[in-house]
Amino acid sequence: MKLVTFTLGGSEPAPGIWLDGGEVLNIPEALVLDDSLSSDATPDMRRAFGSLQTLIAAGELAHDLLKRLNSHASSAGLASARVPQSAVTLLAPIPRPHKNIFCVGRNYVDHVKEGYTAQGLEIKLPEHIQLFSKPPTTVIGPEGNIRYDSTLTQKLDYEVELGVVLGKTGRDIAADSAYEHIFGYTVINDISARDLQRRHDQWFKGKGLDTSCPMGPWIVTKDEIADPQDLAISLKVNGETRQQARTSQMIFNLRRILMDLSRGLTLEAGDIIATGTPSGVGYAMDPPRLLAAGDVIECEIEHIGKLVNRVIAV
Repeated sequence: MKLVTFTLGGSEPAPGIWLDGGEVLNIPEALVLDDSLSSDATPDMRRAFGSLQTLIAAGELAHDLLKRLNSHASSAGLASARVPQSAVTLLAPIPRPHKNIFCVGRNYVDHVKEGYTAQGLEIKLPEHIQLFSKPPTTVIGPEGNIRYDSTLTQKLDYEVELGVVLGKTGRDIAADSAYEHIFGYTVINDISARDLQRRHDQWFKGKGLDTSCPMGPWIVTKDEIADPQDLAISLKVNGETRQQARTSQMIFNLRRILMDLSRGLTLEAGDIIATGTPSGVGYAMDPPRLLAAGDVIECEIEHIGKLVNRVIAV
């Protein structure tokens, strides 16, 4: 199931199901129309279905109702809740996360190597997961514009990443139960201002600028992904492939990430984790090939989808 947040002709954002037949099912409207579900949907549950974030946070009962709604999506009784995909504007699936996006740095061997080589340093693989975060204000959706303020940064860069959306709250999560806490997956582009990243001697500022976290185009529920640890992941700039790898090349896999991150730290349903990027980033090329105004970036992950954004000068 592909879950989106969309607007239609300037309407308020609504959660939807992206259907194979070229339509989007408006979830709140469909819930009202589907008599077989309406009796199971309490007032609190109806409110929870007002956004993907609240729906995910509502827990297993809401998730089960969502699956049942999806199974009825093509029925005649829900015709008025379906709209053409061509008529909608997609936002990030969670346009305003309830807290910072958790991010894993240096999680692919070749990316670690290229980074140290570019800086003329001895190569050393991380022994522990390196973590930082991006504020909710960084998030934009498919076709959203990435701001490039040349008075602020001269070294804007890209990083395609597998995004994990949690569906179950937990702390001190065991590795063997980590997947039980995952709701689904999305595509993230960790836009980075490398000069700010180096200037401040930490990653938050350089990776926390507005529009620096394109996300989408949807969340694919975990039941659709047989093995998230073996997906092709790639990025193109203006049609040229810059990054190409598989998620099997992660240094710290998803089980390890959830286990380490949750030690003494509560992860909540609706939280988002960006799991690191492979090699091929612009600053590490010889010579460097960083982003410029007008560049179009395509991030793609197998079985999930393609996220496209353009860089604009401001």
